Amino acid sequence: MFAEGRWLNEPAAWRREDGQLGVVTDHGGDFWRETHYGFTRDSGHFLGLPAPPAFTATLRVRARYESLYDQAGLMLRRDAATWLKAGVEWSDGEALLGSVLTLGRSDWATGPCRGDPTDMRLRLTLADGVLRLQASADGRRWALLRLCPFPAEGPLLVGPMCCTPERAGLRVRFSEFALGPPMDKALHDLS
Repeated sequence: MFAEGRWLNEPAAWRREDGQLGVVTDHGGDFWRETHYGFTRDSGHFLGLPAPPAFTATLRVRARYESLYDQAGLMLRRDAATWLKAGVEWSDGEALLGSVLTLGRSDWATGPCRGDPTDMRLRLTLADGVLRLQASADGRRWALLRLCPFPAEGPLLVGPMCCTPERAGLRVRFSEFALGPPMDKALHDLS
């Protein structure tokens, strides 16, 4: 399915093989708009696939995070000022689960990473203008990370994202990407 995607900020080193996507990050990439830091960055690596206004996407992400702001995960993007990125990010000396919602300006939310941060799964569901973000260490139990409004009108892209604002060389392996109709499970159904 990765073959259907188009790069925003294509990395110098990447390859698709056996249903997986391998990426080595370039130096200085990031996604951020204004809040706290006062700058805007739209230079991270993102492989976007067209998404309908209602869907569920899942992705497995494997990487070894070492430097401040090393990050990899899943992104939903309407345009440069309307997007969500979510995944594992190195901050405060450890790998944390995090998400940034940008609706004109970025916010940032982090929390502990339950399980092995070098091998995580993310699930994003968009339905009726509401975004549900979940994470799983084992692909069976899916904890809620974020529930928020997200404008579903206009063209949407979803897919793997990674960047390293402070360095180059984070090796990321993305796999098990799936995009389909929105799931209809109850909000607190962990399966």
